[in-house]
Amino acid sequence: MTPSVRWAFGSFFFLYFAYVGLVSPYASLFFLDRGFNVIEIAVLMSMLQITRIVGPFSWGWLSDYLSNRVGIIRFCACLAALVFVCIFFLNSYLAFFVWMFVLHTILSSLMPLGESATVHALFKDNSFDKRYGRLRLWGSIGFIAMVLVAGELFQRKGIELYPIVGMIVLSLLALITFLLHEPKMERRKMVKGELLVVLFNPDVRWFLLSGFFMIFAHAALYVFYSLYLSNLGYNKFQIGLFWALGVFAEVIFFYFQSKVLSRLDAEVVLQASFGVGVVRFALIALYPLTPVLIFAQILHAGTFAAHHSAATKLLQRWFTGPLQARGQALMATISYGLGGTLGGLCAGWIWDAFQPRDVFVMSALACGLAGMAIQKLRPRRYPSH
Repeated sequence: MTPSVRWAFGSFFFLYFAYVGLVSPYASLFFLDRGFNVIEIAVLMSMLQITRIVGPFSWGWLSDYLSNRVGIIRFCACLAALVFVCIFFLNSYLAFFVWMFVLHTILSSLMPLGESATVHALFKDNSFDKRYGRLRLWGSIGFIAMVLVAGELFQRKGIELYPIVGMIVLSLLALITFLLHEPKMERRKMVKGELLVVLFNPDVRWFLLSGFFMIFAHAALYVFYSLYLSNLGYNKFQIGLFWALGVFAEVIFFYFQSKVLSRLDAEVVLQASFGVGVVRFALIALYPLTPVLIFAQILHAGTFAAHHSAATKLLQRWFTGPLQARGQALMATISYGLGGTLGGLCAGWIWDAFQPRDVFVMSALACGLAGMAIQKLRPRRYPSH
């Protein structure tokens, strides 16, 4: 992978996650400003997860069928930028609902395809362990930059600037996709049932189940963490700093990822990340003091960055060649799609029916279940002597 191609992929991750850093903390505030109630906003925000149930796998199948990931990435990025412009003309709740669904169905393609294109290019020149984390960390930097810059902008000028910021970011993302390049994929006819053969491997099923529970656990964080902090008395700027700290911690892990993954098996890293998850969410729930919450945010390096890097590497073991994009998409569908949607719904029910802290107790339990699932791989991979 040449320096110019690395720069293009780094910019792609930066801009994609800058958009995520705009939507995750601020879309709900924009919808509130438009006069929608909390339940209506929750439904609109759920589109971010629901569209990941079908979207990524459909795009992944098309990518493997056409053997042209970068072409589909360009098409979807340009289409998403055009669809986003519709926000300036929307008035009714139904219109926003349809817009959120269509926009994020299109955007759901970009990360699985972008990840698989990056992984393909890096494995081609045997540089995954060395370079993947340093490319992927630009996504984390993009998220931090947007959370802080947009937060300051909206505080000074008002949330009504949200559509303009979103339009600029997605337009730049569409432009940068024309600089992406990956090694030529071998055009091989797709074999009926080849994906099922991989899925019949029990290790694969336990791995996917662990991913489901891990993102199920994090759904509470993505949906309710800001509200939880607000209830504890923190202001919007302080809440933004908590988010930025967590993402900064993942940047540090991505930078040093090669040292971890070259010394430890991916399964071991996953097991450790699930253990860290149990500790992190238990601390958030049971000891919501500022120093403890700061420490818990630093643990985001383990619960997100370490999990993501190890899972991406492990996917390469089972989903190779013409299965690569569908493997990434299947992981996105089961974890972020199903796990994120169900986790968010359960968190909402628990928040309403019990105490806010119980949402994070649920997350700690889900991390424990993820650890039990990944443990099932170990006897098969490391038989006792």
